[in-house]
Amino acid sequence: MADKLRVGVIGCGRWSKMAHIPGWMRSDLCELVAVCDRDKSRAVEAAELFGIPEVVDSPEELIRRDDIDVIDVCTNGEAHEPLSALALEYGKHVLVEKPVAQDYRRVKELDEIAKAKGLKTKVGLTFRYAPAVQYMFDLVREGKIGTPWLYNGYEQNSQFLNPQVARDKRKRSEWPDLPIVGTDPDPRAIVVASLEGYGAPTIDIGLELIGIGGDDIEKLVCQMANLLHERRRFGDSDHVEPINWDDADMWIARTKKGNLFSMQTSFVTTGNYPGITAWIYGDKGALKATLIADPETGAIQKLEYADGWASPDADAAAVKYRELEIPDRYWNPGHQEGDEWPTAFYGCLIQNFLEEITSGGEKNEGNFEQSARVQELINAATLSHREERWVYLPLEG
Repeated sequence: MADKLRVGVIGCGRWSKMAHIPGWMRSDLCELVAVCDRDKSRAVEAAELFGIPEVVDSPEELIRRDDIDVIDVCTNGEAHEPLSALALEYGKHVLVEKPVAQDYRRVKELDEIAKAKGLKTKVGLTFRYAPAVQYMFDLVREGKIGTPWLYNGYEQNSQFLNPQVARDKRKRSEWPDLPIVGTDPDPRAIVVASLEGYGAPTIDIGLELIGIGGDDIEKLVCQMANLLHERRRFGDSDHVEPINWDDADMWIARTKKGNLFSMQTSFVTTGNYPGITAWIYGDKGALKATLIADPETGAIQKLEYADGWASPDADAAAVKYRELEIPDRYWNPGHQEGDEWPTAFYGCLIQNFLEEITSGGEKNEGNFEQSARVQELINAATLSHREERWVYLPLEG
């Protein structure tokens, strides 16, 4: 391996340029040597914008190169699984956007392959890497709230509230031959969307928090909804049509210790990006992380704490949520004042991944194993909605 990890990024769309590429470019642990997109003009644009030396248009060619240590898959969802599998086959550490695959069993298979080869994996569960959330994890580990016993995860943002915002926002010179989804109006046939979008990293945060207390989810029941029935389907089409997709859902789970875990995700609820709130309550207090970009102050996160053991005779203000200052150590070294949340949080994710690889240790958070568990819960919630029943975990066995 070279002095610095050599990285190749596949996919040069909006999210890659806002989140992925800046993270790699700002770290002193790696060198971004090539960007790739099947639409080569997009790769050329990204290379010129960030000063990246090489441009290719074949993902497979990039993956097979001997001088690449890490592959970053930031493509459309259909390509995540085959490109990740190929990268592991060729001995590359892999960062991939969610979902790795829509069937959790395939994610587990890829995790086993990676571990057998001694490779590290990372999934774009972006919000666990927000400094507010990383600090929240540490405070819970230190006993700040006692034993964690109730989690509420909540997504509220307006990204698809306007029906003119296309289900697939991308504009392409060529469209792949894929089935048209969301055409069956039956509520049980709803296509998973919000639950697998910002729902996935919000579930991930909750699993980490209750896991600190040695707990896990035993069963859940879910209801999914399509609130906005018609919208543009593609980014380069003006046609509005019925699309039956999950733009809102709610579910409640019981944990193995008899505690509670609830989720609400929706991207047609008024609010600013990314619109994530995570509460964890324990037997001594509670913490609340809020990831919302404030257009007036520029703030992108907040962490609050309430002491549940205040004296019963104390003033009511004693149990009021109070904002905590987030230590600088939770930011990645490349962070710049005024970074928008995609650049800020993803920079922390990438630095975390690079440190895990270069350390040579066992640590590997947010990996394919964790993503498989998140995806299993998404699969279980989908099954619960379709069959209108409680679903027990694990799904097999």
